Amino acid sequence: MTQPGPADGDLIAAPQACALLGISPATLYAYVSRGLIESRPGPDHRSRVYLRRDIERLAQRKKAGRGAARGAAQSLDRGLPVMETAISLIRPDSPYYRGRAAVGMVRAGATLEDAARLLWDCGDSDPFAGLDVEGWPARVAPIATDASLPPLKRAMASIPLLAVDQRDSLNAAPAARRRIAATLLRQNAALLVAGAPDARPVHRVLADAWRPGDEAFADLVRAALVLCADHELNVSAFAARVVASTGAHLHGTVCAGLSALSGPRHGGATARAYALIADAAGARSASAFIGERWRRGDELPGFHHVLYPDGDPRGAEVLAMLRRYRAGDPRMAHVDALVQAAAETSGRLPNIDGMLAAICYVHGLPETPALVMFAAGRLAGWLAHAQEQQAADRLIRPRAQYNGVLPESGADA
Repeated sequence: MTQPGPADGDLIAAPQACALLGISPATLYAYVSRGLIESRPGPDHRSRVYLRRDIERLAQRKKAGRGAARGAAQSLDRGLPVMETAISLIRPDSPYYRGRAAVGMVRAGATLEDAARLLWDCGDSDPFAGLDVEGWPARVAPIATDASLPPLKRAMASIPLLAVDQRDSLNAAPAARRRIAATLLRQNAALLVAGAPDARPVHRVLADAWRPGDEAFADLVRAALVLCADHELNVSAFAARVVASTGAHLHGTVCAGLSALSGPRHGGATARAYALIADAAGARSASAFIGERWRRGDELPGFHHVLYPDGDPRGAEVLAMLRRYRAGDPRMAHVDALVQAAAETSGRLPNIDGMLAAICYVHGLPETPALVMFAAGRLAGWLAHAQEQQAADRLIRPRAQYNGVLPESGADA
């Protein structure tokens, strides 16, 4: 069921918004581009109006001041950086993995394994070379091959059991950690499609499980995995780093990442994007469908990314490949019409979640493989963050600002 949009009283014009915040129009537009304030078309479709709740929330933040505690709290939601990393950098044209553009790597034919070697700072060593491919242990096999289980739940149930038989799981030597990471990357891919461990590249394992023999599709999966491999300190990467900071083995950090990814506000975004594409197919036109949603104040899942105000380059790369491989396909024409309608109506461009969903929709697949591609690719980044955090040998333990009921004066401690 569609959630109701904001009422007219919840939308305010730019002059009123600026007055409430004590800022200039230019600053207001900067807040919008950073995703701090949501805007909608005005009554005349030329002006813009803004969500009152966003304006009031920012006004409260300003009133609370800009002390160290306030700044730390704001940093937890895509604010100021809270830790250093040499793994990835977000720029408008691409995420960068240790200085190399992920988009450029896709165009050069890189695989997820190539991205993993780079993210893990392997240098000339290759943890995938000669990697033993063993069948599932007896205690794991019934779960690992149960195709009736949701992919992420199947992986989260199996990976802790795989740790039981993993020798050197707490070995701090970089070579040992990379070897375990390479094994986990391959095992996770097999778990996500209820298959057996496989020495083939991950994109081949996934593509052959869904559309065997389709080389163009396999190339799209390859690109998606590389583009999803890491994205700086996202929710699941941060969860993995927190667990890794305790000294837990890599299997534990991977489970933390999968758990975070399973939430509807993270990996679940692919399902909402798929639903948008599918629902629009039943409308009289993509333009009318998007226009109606936008006027109601509904979200457009699969479009826009706060960290890429000018468009998600990962989504743009996948869209370009889809157009190249699926030109003339009626389903691709529908996706193109939806992309054009969203751009004309809202100014929003497709993000990686939307294009993972589009890969599935265009190829007649259900929504689940979109999340599987996300999870299979992002595992490489979680493992990179876990190794970097453990090499730093520092526990992540932030403090909280208590705002609950205070003890009565003189009460027992």
